[in-house]
Amino acid sequence: MRFRLTPRETSFYDMFAASADNIVTGSKLLMELLGAEPSARAEIAERMRAAEHAGDDATHAIFHQLNSSFITPFDREDIYSLASSLDDIMDFMEEAVDLVVLYQIEELPKGVEQQIEVLARAAELTAEAMPNLRTMTNLTEYWIEVNRLENQADQIHRKLLAHLFNGKYDAIEVLKLKQVVDVLEEAADAFEHVANTVETIAVKES
Repeated sequence: MRFRLTPRETSFYDMFAASADNIVTGSKLLMELLGAEPSARAEIAERMRAAEHAGDDATHAIFHQLNSSFITPFDREDIYSLASSLDDIMDFMEEAVDLVVLYQIEELPKGVEQQIEVLARAAELTAEAMPNLRTMTNLTEYWIEVNRLENQADQIHRKLLAHLFNGKYDAIEVLKLKQVVDVLEEAADAFEHVANTVETIAVKES
């Protein structure tokens, strides 16, 4: 790691960690949605919406700190990219829950639980990794594993699409379910974007 002669603003580390912890909350709400009766989903969606708003607040706090800091712990564009990608994850998870409620989907197709399990694992890994930005240690396994999980999510997504188009569902139901599984896939992609940004930061700092 390069030796620095100037002090660095350290509150970014805590804010990134808080943002990642909030994503874990979101992933738990996704898991809760899986086992919930349709009548209970609106309340889960409300809690997810509150978590998404908390994520927005965390992102805005990072941007405010970025704009008001003369010295930053790493490149400004990387701070912006990392904060934006973390925010995207929450946005996609909240959108998926909201769609399930708005479309009044009675039963999610088999395979969605695998999508959500991948997201929950990626959320845990991301929350564990964020505090390590302070020392830039123990990060390599994190981005390797998240990239592996994203590849797994791609495979699950393709199988889900094949299932949706096998003729079991009517056309309107296919459109509804496809939008949900597509948004969950976008959440997996966003986790990979976070991991790739962390890798970029670590390479620059090494």
